[in-house]
Amino acid sequence: AELLAAIRDFFRQAGILEVETPVCSRFAVTDPAIESLTSRYTGPGAPAGLGLFLHTSPEFPMKRLLAAGSGPIYEICKVFRGGELGRRHNPEFTLLEWYRPGFDHRQLMDEVAELVNRLLPEPRPVERLAYAEAFHRHLGIDIQALDATGLQQVAQREQISGAESLQLDWDGWLDLLLSHAIEPHLGRGTLCFLYDYPASQAALARVRPGNPPVAERFELYLEGMEIANGFHELSDADEQRRRFEADNQNRRAAGLVEPPMDEYLLAALQAGLPDCAGVALGIDRLLMQISGAEQIRQVLAFPFERA
Repeated sequence: AELLAAIRDFFRQAGILEVETPVCSRFAVTDPAIESLTSRYTGPGAPAGLGLFLHTSPEFPMKRLLAAGSGPIYEICKVFRGGELGRRHNPEFTLLEWYRPGFDHRQLMDEVAELVNRLLPEPRPVERLAYAEAFHRHLGIDIQALDATGLQQVAQREQISGAESLQLDWDGWLDLLLSHAIEPHLGRGTLCFLYDYPASQAALARVRPGNPPVAERFELYLEGMEIANGFHELSDADEQRRRFEADNQNRRAAGLVEPPMDEYLLAALQAGLPDCAGVALGIDRLLMQISGAEQIRQVLAFPFERA
């Protein structure tokens, strides 16, 4: 309760409006790495047995509010993700998400650091590390010089279990190497922002042209744990539709459910999303860092197995 009160006080002082958005929707995130939990509505006002998705983030409706002229907004809510249960994961968890019109991802990193350092028992120095530099520093490799086979050889060198038999694409190997060989070293005594991801991992972020082009996104790490994920938000409706379609094509190839694309979001982008940056921060993981908990269940009154 004290943590949530401190967060709300931070945003009150910054003049950022708290909002509430729907937990259930006809639409779901298309990201193949995220599994949505489902429900079904059988009452009046909709087709019999209307399928619904429990949200994995309030991002889509919050962007609709931004397009309608809300100005800077934040939300604290429960979100739900299937297939995620472990030391750092619970299918139901608390998320803080906020959006800043007029900010890019670098400016938002500054604000995230300000908030998190206000909430931690002791403030930490801030470190910013480009994605490609992290691979060079911790693995001694240039990711642009290696294809999927080359990255697999690095994974085998690092003795990552099963690397010799896995069938992954370039991004899949990068994700595996990041999670097993790099993330454990990030944020040791610092607030470590990993930023400028490969363009192929842009998700809902803008891509900055260059050689190579990079996605204007970041993740925040504390003691080897990802705490937050932020974007300089994509505002091009046509490009967003293409990315949704590509996601669903990948889901189809993997035998996963293809959720309907959020046409309300696409219409809002078409109408005009202000230039903005947004970030999602895991409250439960932050509380783990504040309290010294080793498992997420230690900071939940009702973890999955007791819910």
